[in-house]
Amino acid sequence: MTGKMKKSPDLIQGVVSGTCQPADVEVDLMSLRPGRLSEYIGQAEVVETLQIAIEAAKMRNEAIEHVLFHGPPGLGKTTLAHIIANETAGNLTVTSGPALEKGGDLIGILTHLSRGDVLFVDEIHRLPKTVEEFLYPAMEDYAVDFVFDKGAHARSHRIRLEQFCLVGATTRVGLLSSPLRDRFGIFRSLDFYCESDLVQITRRSAALLKIAIDTAGAQELSRRSRGTPRIVNRLLKRVRDYAQVRADGAITEDIVKTALLLEGVDEKGLTDLDRRYLKTVIDFYDGGPVGIEAIAATLQEETDTLVDVVEPYLLKTGMILRTSSGRRAAQIAYLHMGYPHQKKML
Repeated sequence: MTGKMKKSPDLIQGVVSGTCQPADVEVDLMSLRPGRLSEYIGQAEVVETLQIAIEAAKMRNEAIEHVLFHGPPGLGKTTLAHIIANETAGNLTVTSGPALEKGGDLIGILTHLSRGDVLFVDEIHRLPKTVEEFLYPAMEDYAVDFVFDKGAHARSHRIRLEQFCLVGATTRVGLLSSPLRDRFGIFRSLDFYCESDLVQITRRSAALLKIAIDTAGAQELSRRSRGTPRIVNRLLKRVRDYAQVRADGAITEDIVKTALLLEGVDEKGLTDLDRRYLKTVIDFYDGGPVGIEAIAATLQEETDTLVDVVEPYLLKTGMILRTSSGRRAAQIAYLHMGYPHQKKML
């Protein structure tokens, strides 16, 4: 049984948005998800951990321990939840933290789970506190406690649940409460992908979509994908469209460069918003340090957008340094933006 995941509002409209876009749920893109761990590319340590946990759970005839994935958007947290359900032969129920507004919503989902089923909660750090507390006994004891009536007539009742696996995903693990975080048996962080892994993903996706792409084209596309599989798949579709309309349908390095120039994605994978962010820090605030709220106000963007979508890749590539006094542009950012040298701090 698969539920419908409630999507958060789009924070950025474009090919590298951290939020789920309509294109992400199209049939052809959904089919790009690997169905088994053996098909999954990258995140070798995470895959090995899951393989061991799943095999051990099968030997004991138990549900796999609860799993928490954290990391930037688009790195495969949802895909791994689908894979866990496939590998354990359980049904997958999908929901999100903001969708579970009341405890009754969660109780209704939990009581319909069968033995070995998987419940995937995206954006689990946004669970309301009252809903989160229902999860504590459900994760530890496979039971839910709720209260009838009020005052002197109040009665507590416990409902037993089937053994299930909760898979949580979050981009901001620091916002999870300690009681919830500590109840997960498997806690893994997903990191940005290396270029070689992205090339493999590009070739696999191109084959599934029946697109001809050469080695140079796959490498160029991977370099501009910010180390993120979701973005490489999305950009592949945009380049495919360009190749079909303006070329012979085959994707080459030149086709990738020309197509992504139209999308505003440069050679390092930075978008217009990324470049505006860097330009703001360098020009308006002399390279920093500057607080994230000041940057957001200048750009007229939400702080969460910058923290969750823009900054992770800039920090990973070393263009932005996060210090105790604020954000500061690094030398590599000055060079990439075409400035001759880093401005001296006063």
